[in-house]
Amino acid sequence: MANMGVPLHTSKHMSCMGFNRVFAIIYICAIVGLIYHHIHTLLRHSTTFISLAITMSLLISDLILAFMWCTTTSFRLCPILRQVYPENLEKILHKKDFPAIDIFICTADPYKEPPMNVVNTALSLMAYDYPPEKISVYVSDDGGSELTLFAFMEAANFAKIWLPFCRDNNVMDRCPEAYFGSESHGKVGPETEELKAMYETMKIKVENVVERGEVCPDYITNEQQRQTFNKYRTPGFTHSCHSSIIQVLIEGAKEKDKGGQSMPNLVYLSRGKNKNSPHHFKAGALNTLLRVSGIMTNAPIVLTQDCDMYSNDPQTPKRALCFISDPPARPQLGYVQFPQRYHGLNKDDIYGGEFLRLFLANPVGMDGLQGPSYVGSGCFFRRRVFFGGPTSMLQPEIQELRPDCVVEKPITSEAIIELAHHVAECNYENNTKWGSQLGFRYGSLVEDYFTGYRLQCEGWESVFCHPSRSAFLGDVPISLIDAVSQTKRWAIGLLEVGFSKYIPVVFGSRYMGHIMGLCYAHYAFWPIWSIPIVIYSFIPQIALLNGLYIFPEVTDPWFLLYVFVFLGAYAQDCYDFILFGSTFKRWWNDQRIWLIRGLSPYLFGLIEYIAKHLGIATQGFNVTSKVQDNEQSKRYDQGLMEFGVHSPMFLPLTTASIVSLFTLIIGIIQMLSMWEVEKSFAQLFIAGFGVLNSWPIYEAMILRSDKGRIPVKTTMISICLASLLYGGASLILYIMC
Repeated sequence: MANMGVPLHTSKHMSCMGFNRVFAIIYICAIVGLIYHHIHTLLRHSTTFISLAITMSLLISDLILAFMWCTTTSFRLCPILRQVYPENLEKILHKKDFPAIDIFICTADPYKEPPMNVVNTALSLMAYDYPPEKISVYVSDDGGSELTLFAFMEAANFAKIWLPFCRDNNVMDRCPEAYFGSESHGKVGPETEELKAMYETMKIKVENVVERGEVCPDYITNEQQRQTFNKYRTPGFTHSCHSSIIQVLIEGAKEKDKGGQSMPNLVYLSRGKNKNSPHHFKAGALNTLLRVSGIMTNAPIVLTQDCDMYSNDPQTPKRALCFISDPPARPQLGYVQFPQRYHGLNKDDIYGGEFLRLFLANPVGMDGLQGPSYVGSGCFFRRRVFFGGPTSMLQPEIQELRPDCVVEKPITSEAIIELAHHVAECNYENNTKWGSQLGFRYGSLVEDYFTGYRLQCEGWESVFCHPSRSAFLGDVPISLIDAVSQTKRWAIGLLEVGFSKYIPVVFGSRYMGHIMGLCYAHYAFWPIWSIPIVIYSFIPQIALLNGLYIFPEVTDPWFLLYVFVFLGAYAQDCYDFILFGSTFKRWWNDQRIWLIRGLSPYLFGLIEYIAKHLGIATQGFNVTSKVQDNEQSKRYDQGLMEFGVHSPMFLPLTTASIVSLFTLIIGIIQMLSMWEVEKSFAQLFIAGFGVLNSWPIYEAMILRSDKGRIPVKTTMISICLASLLYGGASLILYIMC
């Protein structure tokens, strides 16, 4: 240790903090006034069943919107920005004293998560600007696929050339696919073209194997690897029931790269599975990795990384170490979270795939409190956090899994491999605390959110590190069905937490404070946004078509309150986007996709959650496809929404768009003849706003002829549903009147 006076990191509050707090007070007063108006209308003017039902629906909608606005505002009350100085790290901590890092990568399906993508992720992490002997990369293959194992055998050979190349040439893009796809690779020298040819050969070989669906042992040139592959190539290898498979592809202590330097460890793992034992999806895979790595290397730092997100900055571990190696700054620091950022987003981000709030704005806000939530990827943990709170460590079942246990035997020794197999078997967790008090937590499909939440309730804190160069880059869904399916899975998992004994507004507030409790409640109750969005997408329009006016007239002072509430929320949301470096068009598409989520994945997630708890069979867990079709990619780059397939998840939003368009057309015609503009303006505005947001839907219904258009079947069913809604409402009104 030396020169303790140099800073490793600094922080400052954002300048918008004061404005956010003042605006919050003003807006809360407006919300109270709006709720008062609803209650007054309900008690004094709702004289019929129809008026009572409509007013009650609007009251419920606005109460939910008010609650969700309060949770959103909790992120705006104390935002801070941090700066790290990795160049000062070696002035404080000698390189030989850098802590070891175990890196976890999970994959589950070689067809939805192509092995070459996973290989690129692993190679980019192995090439970190960090002592290689202190890095161990563990790949969990939950699909138990020989295709993935073969790909990593090839990657192990390529790594011996790739790692020294990156080190000697100070390459920044250490993901091979990203590097060879950029213009910078041509500036290094003639050796680059030879290396690129080797990479392309490996890529073609792996992709051909995936296309064939099987591996010919003759493809494996390394005799030792061929013997290993044949040993594990059993009839049940690719099925859901098999014993654990652990293969050390690179043992760093024994193998050298082409430059003569040590290499990181590379370990392939397929945990034991049995149809009669719950496997808890990704959380179960991560806990298996936690135990196996504890037996083999037991590094004090653990990095979890999605298989489709590669390292974009070789300095990232040092940036994380700037916080972890500075205990006085935050003695209860449990993890350092980096934002998830994405390459390949089209210009205006039509699907809101950037998730600017989730991955950037909200973590900045939580960082001024107890720290950001865990978002599943790009997170550096202290291994100790998985074994109880900061002041009360829980003991694992065996001494070797303790976070402070020192591994003295080589990772390929018989004793180590045997014990690693033991802790990777499907029934190991029976009658243990894994998933409840130890490791990553079970009980929700969104294991990242739930794990971070539980860790912070135990007293751990976190920090958000957002360097100017993105630490990690990943892929985004380029079709709407993939985007909404992914969000639906999140919605179900979030509700599993929101309506459990760990409800954030109660349990979270008790252990973390009310503001942090509201932050976590914001995520837990994402799906209930569907309730007000569905109500405002149909009731004002159908009421207007039947001659019912449900909002104050333009000349009524209460109308100004509605205007302020609407414009205030939207203007502040837009301001936040601009503040964090986004654009107006991206904000517009984000609010549009928010409405689409409310009518599709949030709604279906809420329905599926309720059905599941009523004992009705549900769809279950599906891996989001990471495969990109060339034609889809072209349409995505052009800014066209990709529908392409008929899905029940599209019906509510296409039906709502038809209702809004029909209402706007009829409303304008009637307004020009007999309707009073003062009475109908608010409902016409809502219909017009719906039409404006639905333009990509009309385009996909009528104007497009490509494969990404909305199927005729979806359009026809939506027209029928819209007609039934209007006809049913008219019939009810006729009967009631």
